[in-house]
Amino acid sequence: MRYSIIYIFIYSKLLGDFFMTLVWLFLPALAWGIMPLVIALIGGNTKNQIFGTAVGTLIASFFVLGVQGLHTSTYNFLISMLAGAFWIGGQIGQFTAFQNIGVSKTMPISTGLQLIGTSLIGVIIFGEWPTTTTKLLGFIGILLLVSGVFLTAYTEKSDARQQNTQRTYVILVLTTIGYLVYNTLPKAMSASGLAIFFPESVGMVVAVLGYLLVTRSLNVLKQSKSWLHIISGLIFSIASITYIFSVRDNGVNTAFVVGQLSVVLSTLGSIVFLKERKTQRELIMTILGLVVIVAGAIITTTH
Repeated sequence: MRYSIIYIFIYSKLLGDFFMTLVWLFLPALAWGIMPLVIALIGGNTKNQIFGTAVGTLIASFFVLGVQGLHTSTYNFLISMLAGAFWIGGQIGQFTAFQNIGVSKTMPISTGLQLIGTSLIGVIIFGEWPTTTTKLLGFIGILLLVSGVFLTAYTEKSDARQQNTQRTYVILVLTTIGYLVYNTLPKAMSASGLAIFFPESVGMVVAVLGYLLVTRSLNVLKQSKSWLHIISGLIFSIASITYIFSVRDNGVNTAFVVGQLSVVLSTLGSIVFLKERKTQRELIMTILGLVVIVAGAIITTTH
């Protein structure tokens, strides 16, 4: 009887560990995937969305701080704040695109641009892909990413809608620089993961308040939708924190590749639940582009 209880305890623990590994693996993709849908459903303008998201992230970071504590140098704290500020720049571009061209067109393009930029920075600045084979496979992956971006960017007919779309593409390309700096700066620090989550969120809030001050939009603080978007920030935080655990339990490559499923979820989810309209050809191009982007992401990170 005693041994039976021990066996049950061991099996229960193993089952529990396996279950949590799966949770850490898929929860980032789920949270990142539904975040754009929640943002669109809550509504409001870009300033409402960016303020609430930053505040929600800061709130979540206080919980992390309470559990983790603050174990980082002043240098790392300031660099992390700077990274968070650049994230705001990237996110403003993405939220603007949500308003102009919809989630289903924004997410695959934004994701593809980030993957292309991050891969090139890794090769040029950090010396990644050291061998000829890895460089060849890596650039094949980049070509797939570029192809996927062009496929998902396809818009039928030359009209006012297309002109607005092209302007939004320019905004996305320029603001992607913010995401690239956000992803690159932590590589210059000795700290990473949960240790820099709090200072990054502080940088986000400081950058948002500066943005609202410069654009004379402090009235956003009085609008209910701004505070409702705290939900968006909490969802983003869940994705970011569980991704850190996924990397720990599943490895960088597996965690990253599964995380890319978020772009599939957000794109198809916006078509189904947000009723974003696409012609039959645009829908085919979008789905094909998603497949190519995910394939490119796998090749650039797992070769």
